[in-house]
Amino acid sequence: MSLVSQLRALHRRVAPIVVLPLLLTVTTGVGYRLARDWFGMDREAVHWLMTLHEGEWLGETLEPVVVLLNALGLLWMLITGTTLLIERWRRQVQ
Repeated sequence: MSLVSQLRALHRRVAPIVVLPLLLTVTTGVGYRLARDWFGMDREAVHWLMTLHEGEWLGETLEPVVVLLNALGLLWMLITGTTLLIERWRRQVQ
């Protein structure tokens, strides 16, 4: 199995694991910002979005772990996805 095939397989296995936490982070972060800026809601009214966004609901111990895993998952998907895309472009040019 080639390195690109292995990378593609790993990318495919990790994607379902990271998609839900990343989707939660994106939607709650954007929702919070839009609620505050566009709809003029005060901080207390939308604090629950920040609680979800930052992983506060998991407690002080797990909150930084969730943030770290979210960041690592996003970096992994960006790096492997970009690598696979560049490899595809390279094959098309040859």
